[in-house]
Amino acid sequence: MKPTVTIGIPCYNAGRWIESCVRSALAQDWPEKELIVVDDGSTDASLEILRGFSSDIRLVEGGHRGSNHARNEVLRLARGEWVQFLDADDYLQPEKISHQFAEAPEAEAIYSPVWIEDAINNSREVSAIDPLFDIYQQWLAWQMPQTGGCLWRKSALEKIGGWNEAQPCCQEHELYLRALKGGVRFSFAPTPNAVYRIWSEETLCRRDPRQVVSVKTALMEDLQTWMSGLGLWQQRHIDTAAQAFFEMSRTLAKFDLAEATVYHAAHKRDNLINATGPAAPAAYRLIYNVLGFFSAEKIARILR
Repeated sequence: MKPTVTIGIPCYNAGRWIESCVRSALAQDWPEKELIVVDDGSTDASLEILRGFSSDIRLVEGGHRGSNHARNEVLRLARGEWVQFLDADDYLQPEKISHQFAEAPEAEAIYSPVWIEDAINNSREVSAIDPLFDIYQQWLAWQMPQTGGCLWRKSALEKIGGWNEAQPCCQEHELYLRALKGGVRFSFAPTPNAVYRIWSEETLCRRDPRQVVSVKTALMEDLQTWMSGLGLWQQRHIDTAAQAFFEMSRTLAKFDLAEATVYHAAHKRDNLINATGPAAPAAYRLIYNVLGFFSAEKIARILR
């Protein structure tokens, strides 16, 4: 007998997208499913649209308490053995759930790349998950998928305490971190069938890059401490983390070069700066290696 999957959608003022999101959930070719939508105090047309689905969905209405509270409501109410979370401005392709079950061995969480549909730049591409990386490197490289890309066994989420309702951003990455530390068994399914829409610069993790750097840094340091204590922190993890810290140095430099220089120096002292990857093109790297981070960023500003 196939397990039941609960598809859970938190909705807050998503009237532009919520109908297509819900229809994509209902169109899943996995037969054993239920759909729970938790409206998080919407003031636009979202509720009117959702009420139009009638008995096809279970609609929960409440005050505005944040998306992680809404996701925890889904988890509390779910009758399924597995839970698929889906943000209200995203959607699933019909075979998303069935493909993940078919492609992945027994696990407590099945994760896949997602389609990144960028309406701002009119582009579509598959998110990168390097199969040569172990799961810790994938997490450190921020490759673990956006919310819709993972299918969770309900008991695994309950074991780690569900979603952190105080988490200001990087919410799925914080959840993945606790799952890794909590021993949740992950399996990789290679086919992307969840679609992550980028349509605004005002989404939670795009409107304040400096906060994202701060939160991401703290999460990475948490993982490093935990892995080091278990003897798991190896050179490949150092290299991956160091590239991420370099990239975040460059992100900070767009807003405050002095702050970025201090951040860069602190991580360089800990041998956690690796000037490689897309953030370090050859010309930049040459200047960086000769003149250092501050001067390389000053020149990069002039050339932008």
